[in-house]
Amino acid sequence: MTTALLETRHLSRHFGGVQAVRHVDFTLAEGELRCLIGPNGAGKSTFFKMLTGQLQPSEGQVLFRGHDVSRAQAHDIARLGIGIKTQVPNVFDGLTVRENIWLAATRLHPGKRANTIVDEMLVRIGLTGLAGRVVGQLAHGQRQWVELGVVLSTDPDLILLDEPAAGMTHEEVNRTAELIREINRTKALIVVEHDMQFIRMIAKRVTVFNQGRVLVEDDVENILRNPLVRDIYLGKLAAA
Repeated sequence: MTTALLETRHLSRHFGGVQAVRHVDFTLAEGELRCLIGPNGAGKSTFFKMLTGQLQPSEGQVLFRGHDVSRAQAHDIARLGIGIKTQVPNVFDGLTVRENIWLAATRLHPGKRANTIVDEMLVRIGLTGLAGRVVGQLAHGQRQWVELGVVLSTDPDLILLDEPAAGMTHEEVNRTAELIREINRTKALIVVEHDMQFIRMIAKRVTVFNQGRVLVEDDVENILRNPLVRDIYLGKLAAA
């Protein structure tokens, strides 16, 4: 049996008497794209923070390619190959699009190679024409793409995306879905998202969190038809 790219075993995190994540067993294969859904407070953000070293588990393990990274620092986990794009873009608003991506590329690549990667990334995220624009002047969707370019420039093997379509226009959502599908040709992704139409555009398999636990895991169309999922999360949207 081949080693999973990412695995959690009985992963738990409590804050005082509040159990935010409860004994989560989760496996992601190399090159897989998984969507993660659930109501507010289901534990999705806490789960993401444990995967990236922002929080350490109260119990359980996080394994990346079979290596236990449960107690590793965030910068060490990033160096191993896990990148994250947060819901609120984590970029330097006072720098240009090119400068933001160049700073990320130079973490791994020297001089001319970094410049080549920046040029390639600008084409990939569709912002070549805005390379010299200050990021703080860009539209919300464009700023999201800049951060995605920043994450990709560090060449992670696994990318975590936290609500990448939030606040976007219809056209921006379509472009983001295309970009995620293109990235998934070479990278594994876990996407937290509330927009079920967007999930339909990108997902094959979905994991549903509820009250800190994995409620169900299935193909996207089965998830949308699941009465239990509708009751706790999707409501009338799933029945439409």
